[in-house]
Formats: sequence, structure tokens, C-alpha cells
Amino acid sequence: MRKVMRRELRGEKTRKSILSKTVDIASAEGLNGLTVGRVAKDLNMSKSGLFSHFGSKEELQLSTVEAAREIFEREVIKPARDEEDGLIKLYAFLNAWVSYVEQSVFQGGCFFFAASAEMDDRPGRVRDYIAESTIEWVEILKKQARLAVRLGELKESCDVDLLVFQLHGSVQEANWFFRLHDEKSAFKWARTSVLQSLELRATKTGLEILSTIE
Repeated sequence: MRKVMRRELRGEKTRKSILSKTVDIASAEGLNGLTVGRVAKDLNMSKSGLFSHFGSKEELQLSTVEAAREIFEREVIKPARDEEDGLIKLYAFLNAWVSYVEQSVFQGGCFFFAASAEMDDRPGRVRDYIAESTIEWVEILKKQARLAVRLGELKESCDVDLLVFQLHGSVQEANWFFRLHDEKSAFKWARTSVLQSLELRATKTGLEILSTIE
């Protein structure tokens, strides 16, 4: 029994080691860059050893997306989870997201920005999982925006869908400007853009809250 448990623990440790490498490869070179031969060579493993953990290229891609999702939750969602609902938590999520891109948590920048651009026109399980993961993040932001309206921090006339679209775009644009043009001011611009978008829709109460953030 103990031998089985030790073997399982070793297997899980190896799997995590593989995925820590594949998320970086995929963020920089795309999910289709995750060939079994390429990953096995980078990790000095046999192809059969890699296959024993994933079984196929698609399973390796899906597991890589899942690993990236867990990292995103740890780096962006978890730090803001205990903040007060409404504007404070909404900004905390967005600020953590900007920091995650700014710190280059993944070698190629925002994993889901790269994966979405690569897979958006390629039907299949991998595309569907990326779509599911990214829309869940959008819904998390929308939930806090709706709560901010209910709490009287954002105006009742606030179009939550449009607001989150603009907030989301500000951070994605920062990732693009930095990765492609090495524009380090992009993160300052993103935070400013986020605050301005919120201020335009904030009530007096909301403006008071935002003034403490600035």
C-alpha cells in the first residue's frame, strides 16, 4: 500500500513538473507547440514516459489549460477574494490581473490572451475549455459590478456588460502593448483606464470609495 502511495505521489510530482513547463511553452509559442517530442526533449524524458501521464496531445493541451487556470486563480482571484464586495473587490480583481500580466507570471505573458487568439477559430475540446475558463472570469467581474450597482456605488443606469467589456479590454491592451512593443507604461495606463471607466459610472458613494483606492 505504501509503495503504491509513494508511486502515486511521484507520478503527481512529475505531472506538475511537466505542466509547469508546458504552461510557459504554450504562453510563448502556443498550445500547438506542445508536441510530445518537444516537451519530452525539454524535460529530458522519454516520449513513452510523457504519454503515461497524458495519453495524447489533446489531453496534454487540456491539462495545460487547467494548470494555467489554477495559476490564474492563485495569482489573481484568490488575493482579492476577501475584499469587500462591490467596487473595492472589482478593482482588486482588476489590479491583481494587471499585476499578473506586469510580473510575467507566464513566460509569454497572459496565457489566456495567447491561447484565446490561437484557438478561437479551432473547434474542439481545447477551444471549449478556454472559452469556458475565460467567460467564467468575465462573469466574476460582472457579478461584482452588479453588486456595486445594488450597493449604490455604481449608477443604476450603468450598463454592466459594456463596463466589463471596457475593463477587460484595458488589461488585455496592456498585455499587447507590453509584449509586442515593450511599453512598460502600459500597466499604468491600464490602471488609469480602469479607474476612469469606474469613475464615469460611480455614484457619490462610489467616487468616495474610488478616491481611497487612488
